[in-house]
Amino acid sequence: MSGESVLENVRRYRAIASLHRQTAAFRPVQRASLLAQAQEWEECAMKELEAYFKACESPVRARSQQNRPHDTLEVPAYVYPPNWEMRAAA
Repeated sequence: MSGESVLENVRRYRAIASLHRQTAAFRPVQRASLLAQAQEWEECAMKELEAYFKACESPVRARSQQNRPHDTLEVPAYVYPPNWEMRAAA
């Protein structure tokens, strides 16, 4: 599945969830059911994204493990500069 089709599916799922939430605002008797359905659609969107990124990531991860074991992985200094804790606190 292509990235564009995954994003389109996610957009649709979230649009449906949004409609359920909007409808819940105007139908207090059905609110709990509508909000539960909205949550289910949001979960579908997240599962779709997770599955896509796991599928994309697995070939990259397999190559990186073949080329270099994790225990020798060096993180560049610009990712975590030595004084990053002080910057976060400031």
